[in-house]
Amino acid sequence: MTRTNGSSTSRRAIVIGGSMSGLFAASLLRKAGWQTDVYERSDVELRGRGAGIVTHSDLIQSLERSGAQLKDLGVTVHERIALDSQGNVIERLPYEQIVTSWDRLHQIMRATIPQDTHHLGYNLKAIEQDADSVTAIFENGERVTGDLLVGADGFRSVVRNMFVPEIQPIYAGYVVWRGLADEGVIPKQAHAAVFDKFAFFLPPCNKNIGYPIAGPDNDLRPGHRRWNWVWYRAVSKPDLDDMLVDEEGVYHAISIPPPKVRADVIARLKEDARHFLPPPMRDILFCVSKPFFTPIYDLLVDKMVHGRVALIGDAAAVARPHVGMGIAKAGTDAEVLADSLASHPDLLEGLARFERERLPIAGKAVTQGRLLGEYMLDHASPETGVDDAHWREFHSIPGILKHTASSAFLRSA
Repeated sequence: MTRTNGSSTSRRAIVIGGSMSGLFAASLLRKAGWQTDVYERSDVELRGRGAGIVTHSDLIQSLERSGAQLKDLGVTVHERIALDSQGNVIERLPYEQIVTSWDRLHQIMRATIPQDTHHLGYNLKAIEQDADSVTAIFENGERVTGDLLVGADGFRSVVRNMFVPEIQPIYAGYVVWRGLADEGVIPKQAHAAVFDKFAFFLPPCNKNIGYPIAGPDNDLRPGHRRWNWVWYRAVSKPDLDDMLVDEEGVYHAISIPPPKVRADVIARLKEDARHFLPPPMRDILFCVSKPFFTPIYDLLVDKMVHGRVALIGDAAAVARPHVGMGIAKAGTDAEVLADSLASHPDLLEGLARFERERLPIAGKAVTQGRLLGEYMLDHASPETGVDDAHWREFHSIPGILKHTASSAFLRSA
């Protein structure tokens, strides 16, 4: 059965997940003539998920096509720099890019979704489908039937687990620590050294980076912005298991909510930083009220379509954040989904085209993330690799500055 919205020809899409993937899917399908409803498991509006986000031309295109308001999107940085252990600049790369925040992107995309089509507190329990329709069954007892179901519920996807439960996130061997420092409390010397830059510190098996983003409520005034601080660190699986235990002794599989990271784990991070990081990066960390960490995982499905169900974004593929295009990939997934369905009257043919186009791209993104992540676990010295083209491309400081948070690999042969 197909429910309509005042039109006998309108098709209905059920979007599971109210984060960025779900908002892109709902907005772009709606613009293509679909009736769309978003069902988010959280009881409250999503906010504060993650911190800084680097934009790409692909992401800007998806935002524009969705009708999102791009005014005051973020902070423009004009170059990337690499520091040595004393804080001296040892490499520069001119590279103009807008850096923004998850909150800002969610805010402008959420505004594209009509309020009465965005539903909170809906936990998916089961999916039923036949030749003519697909039905989402929620834990509250409600059943919603439509023509298409979009699994946009992230790397822990309930939708994916219903079809391919054997595909689970694979731990990459390291974590990423994150935090936001208010511009007004950053020491003047550290501010002058890095604040308006995309800054890197790249000793072996570590990546410490940062860049400016807007302050709370998208405040872009100088003195009111924030610095997005990031440190990738190798962590053994036994040590990770310990870090995933909270103050109450509860173990959190896969990832731990930021507020629940133990104080002693944070204290060890800061003690290590005191003796290891260059002064600007160290001093900014000490301005972060409560840093948090996320384990790095790889995930890639071998099918993005299961009948009338399509997986997009992190539900289908998780590329390591070195690539910096998780949201951009989700937006383009949604664009191609909407375009494929618009160009094919037969829904299944449209879904097949979507999968043919996007599954190879997902594989490319995951592979690129792994290539950039090799640096974290490769203990070879520069002297042993400097004559190797692969090492120069993905392990040298110029190579890392060039490829981090870049989508250029998608357009290479």
